[in-house]
Amino acid sequence: MIRAKPLAVSVIAATALSVLSLSGCNGTADLPAEATYGSAPELTPPDPSGPIPVLNPAKAVGWPAGGAPKAPAGFTVSRFAEGLDHPRWLYRLPNGDVLAVESNSPPREKKSLTDWVAADMMKKAGAGVPSANRITLLRDADGDGKAEIRTAFLKGLNSPFGVALIGGSLYVANTDALLRFPYAEGQTEITAKGEKVVDLPAGEPNGHWTKNLLASPDGSKLYIAVGSHSNLAEGGIDKEKNRAGILELTLATGALRQFAGGLRNPVGMAWEPTTGALWTAVNERDMLGHDLVPDYMTSVRDGGFYGWPYSYFGQNVDTRMKPQRPDLVAKAIVPDYALGAHTASLGLTFVPPWTGTVGRDGDKPARPEAWTRFTGGAFIGQHGSWNRNPVSGYKVVFVPFKDGKPAGKAEDFLTGFLNAKGQAMGRPVGVIPSGGGLLVADDVGNIVWRVAPA
Repeated sequence: MIRAKPLAVSVIAATALSVLSLSGCNGTADLPAEATYGSAPELTPPDPSGPIPVLNPAKAVGWPAGGAPKAPAGFTVSRFAEGLDHPRWLYRLPNGDVLAVESNSPPREKKSLTDWVAADMMKKAGAGVPSANRITLLRDADGDGKAEIRTAFLKGLNSPFGVALIGGSLYVANTDALLRFPYAEGQTEITAKGEKVVDLPAGEPNGHWTKNLLASPDGSKLYIAVGSHSNLAEGGIDKEKNRAGILELTLATGALRQFAGGLRNPVGMAWEPTTGALWTAVNERDMLGHDLVPDYMTSVRDGGFYGWPYSYFGQNVDTRMKPQRPDLVAKAIVPDYALGAHTASLGLTFVPPWTGTVGRDGDKPARPEAWTRFTGGAFIGQHGSWNRNPVSGYKVVFVPFKDGKPAGKAEDFLTGFLNAKGQAMGRPVGVIPSGGGLLVADDVGNIVWRVAPA
């Protein structure tokens, strides 16, 4: 016996499919993707798509047997770990163990047509899987570039993302709270119940659910990246309190304040090695066209305001936002470096000075030649667009730095995540340096890739 779907659900599903098919009729980008990169990206006039946004995610299909992304000459790509469950973020412990955060958005109630369309789109893009709510420890004990030890390090979390170790305390950012766990070097599992340090903004709709962490160099503070509820404060600007910015938590007192605001969805955070400045990678707003607004990375000033939701890339006013705030627009800081329109730039890491292992004869080996030119620069994991035609991102890019600032064009570093049909075999997210190479979390391929000098 075949049961008919409830009429309301059938109508919503049919309408959603119609919207998805119509969304392909919104033309294509006017600019090549590279024109929306750099310190002075090309900004086209806004092209609001109205009630039918551009929906064009690359369909997630996974990697074929033996498949792998491509790195520049002089590097090899291998599977550090595979068979994971939607690995989103990575963190390296002092002893070399790597924590892979297996996570996804918490369940969301589908109340509107927009919710149904978004869920269908996320499923197509490989982001519709339930959250594993787990952190897995990966250990390469024999140094062969593959993790032969894997343990469930922390379980029962709530859409976790950021991790930071300070002394004997491991901090984990769930989507709704910051937790603290006791940690001893070398342990492969934490069974102690986490202590809640502070609540984090997570009320409905919690559109950007990730909460990333970065410890201050002296360990006295934690910086917490929190994305906006929405694309353009559609639920009211009052719902965006302590969101769309970076929070600063003083651990000794528990004092929490907004360090910087107007950052629509900051995710990757890192300390620039020359100046010691805080940098972040930010996902900008949608529905202004294929070429607007470029995602970006920027140094972050204490008390700085970066435009969202009133303006973008400095004082370019978003006229959709009502009422306007010309006082805030006048203060909006121009980001340091654009990373392409709709690339979903999430991961961010700098290549630190070389600290090769000292050999038995007391000599420290030279940094491999292939790696030398990347020293001091930034790697960015670009998860890939869902609302641009043609698609953008789906790669890891490198931006050279000099004297603490970007100093050259972005270069493709790890590519080949799309197959000949334009389908996504993988989608890169978190990136970290590790063991003389780079580790990249791929949440569609369920793999952690290792890129190292050949």
